[in-house]
Amino acid sequence: MCHGRIVVCAGTYSVLLLLIFISMLKRTMQIRRNLTEGSIVKNIWHLALPTIATSALWDLFNIVDMIFVGKLGPPAIAAVSMCGIMMGIIFTIAIGITTGSVALIARFFGANDHENADKVVIQTLILAIAASIIMGVSGYFFVTPLLRLLGAKGEVIVLGSHYFKIISLGSFTIFITFSLATALRGAGDAVTPMKVLLFSTALNIILDPLLIFGIWIFPRMGVAGSAVATIIARAIGMVLLLTVFLKGHSHFHIRLKTMSIDFTMLRRIVKIGSFGSLQVFLRNISMLLLLRIVAHFGTITIAAYGIGIRLRLATMMPGFGFAQASAILVGQNLGAHKPDRASQSTWATVGLYEIIMVFFALSLVVFAPRVVAVFNTDPDVIRIGTQFIRIFSLTLVFLALSLVTGRSFSGAGDTISPMVITGFSLLCFQIPVVLFLSKLFATQGIWYGIALSDIVQGVIMAAWFLKGKWKEKKI
Repeated sequence: MCHGRIVVCAGTYSVLLLLIFISMLKRTMQIRRNLTEGSIVKNIWHLALPTIATSALWDLFNIVDMIFVGKLGPPAIAAVSMCGIMMGIIFTIAIGITTGSVALIARFFGANDHENADKVVIQTLILAIAASIIMGVSGYFFVTPLLRLLGAKGEVIVLGSHYFKIISLGSFTIFITFSLATALRGAGDAVTPMKVLLFSTALNIILDPLLIFGIWIFPRMGVAGSAVATIIARAIGMVLLLTVFLKGHSHFHIRLKTMSIDFTMLRRIVKIGSFGSLQVFLRNISMLLLLRIVAHFGTITIAAYGIGIRLRLATMMPGFGFAQASAILVGQNLGAHKPDRASQSTWATVGLYEIIMVFFALSLVVFAPRVVAVFNTDPDVIRIGTQFIRIFSLTLVFLALSLVTGRSFSGAGDTISPMVITGFSLLCFQIPVVLFLSKLFATQGIWYGIALSDIVQGVIMAAWFLKGKWKEKKI
């Protein structure tokens, strides 16, 4: 009965949020804006608000998902948390593909070269399909050894294996959906992917408890049910986006008969995107090493860490929208030969996001124990999770700085700079510091090490962006 009420509340919230955002954006988003002219702040909101709306509801799914999985106990939370780290590998490749894609599309649209923009989309789809095949096979067969490598034991391995095998086989829905949505945003259309992704996310929230707990006519699948719900919702979103492209209802003109390999364009996408992938790969390597350190302190600590990471990601969700907006504005303005306007767009975006981060930081510091208790009521999980949340909250403003400026580099086609800075901050600084501090202060040392690395990465990223070498990048 309790599960049924949660399903109704989640579904009602999803529909209301969808209607509110569509009504807010309907008047301002119907006409495509020229992103190289007019008010910079309005252009930021034009791109960021739909993406933030999408991210907010997508993050709502992740939070609801963790709440439902949390009812199954700490091993279930630990399994999903570990699989979430491994899913970063999938997103590493997807982000790499779309980083090269959005940089080229933004440049081409800024220069009014729509023919080449169409070619980029076609090659991006080809890369997405190839990547999904590789990930599907490798993820299915190697999940168990990977979980053991991360320190998982017993029931955590069993639950995690079932979950990740399903995600791996359905990874094509992630790659294709992510690629198409990013292509539309690169062209300045952030509303279409918002509508599609909001619908699929709302469906995900509704299906999640039905399949986890076996409500009504649905089978009780436990942790695996969460993965099935995710794949079904993403598949429907993928079909809707493909329809938009193939029916000519977007800024692109894609036809099945034109889908052939263009090796020159592929090389351009891969050249830019490979360093973007490497940056995310380095970040995920760092997260895997962190998880290995956390696992040394037991399942309770893993569960607390998993809850904290989900909340940390929740604070970053608006930032992904702002960072994407900044990247697109940088790319289109460089394509229109307006480098100073590109720089102004980035710093205006940073300012807007910092205001939001201050609010998040204050809220999490005050309400940390209550927030953790929503996911799990174990006293030790609450205690350790509260420590983690309060410490990382103090450096969220630096996280915002690195997130926006890092994506702005990528929008200019310079993916080497953020990759090098990320690699240094996370692998050369964070991991050694975390290891050292964890020996002195146990779990608190881990949280302090993470916070210090956020400060280092934010300061270096912003300082290098100020030097302005990215303005001269040719792609």
